[in-house]
Amino acid sequence: MASPEGVKVSAAMAHYLGELVRLGGETRPVSPTLWAEAAGVSLPAASRMASRLAKLGLIERSRGVRLTEFGRREGLRAVRAHRLSEAFLVRVLGYGWHEAHDTADRLGEIADDDLIRRMDAAAGHPTRCPHGEPIPDADGHVAVLNDQPLTELAAGGRAQVSRVRVRDADRLIYLADIGLVPQAALKLEGRGPFRGPLRLTVGGGECVVAFELAERVWVEKGMDEFPG
Repeated sequence: MASPEGVKVSAAMAHYLGELVRLGGETRPVSPTLWAEAAGVSLPAASRMASRLAKLGLIERSRGVRLTEFGRREGLRAVRAHRLSEAFLVRVLGYGWHEAHDTADRLGEIADDDLIRRMDAAAGHPTRCPHGEPIPDADGHVAVLNDQPLTELAAGGRAQVSRVRVRDADRLIYLADIGLVPQAALKLEGRGPFRGPLRLTVGGGECVVAFELAERVWVEKGMDEFPG
């Protein structure tokens, strides 16, 4: 990937930048420990990459790690490639939403602009990935969602699942089994005390979800229609 500044961004560098976008590194500094965990590497490995990215003008290092405008563009491109790859794998090739992430990582690494355009068209120009995350457009614009963790919904509240911020395959399979997927309507019937489990009605059936898992399910209130 060649940038307008003439700096070649490798697949490994793009992976780190994409994770930094997901962690909000375009608006605030991100802890190196959190960044390393999200990227699936050791802290020393993340520190070495941070040095490389800083020298190329892709990030700034001050009280954490933060994207420059150049780094933000490259990071959003990596996120677009990954989320479109997931949508293509699920919508066109029939992958389950629980098995697309790792393959999308590999596909996104080799995807040039032409392949990305073709996957976008074949998948029907999706605006969100199978997990509900917004897909940046070709110009680097990304929708800002007005959603919140399910755990912040008041008892008796009704909402629609916006996105599921889970990568673990077993948890994704479980959430699909109980119908807690993007676009699903739900009602929070009650919750246990002290970060106890949440009792929900989803699609006409009741289920119980652990607080830690419910934190990763984000919902939108008062929506009549789910875009994309």
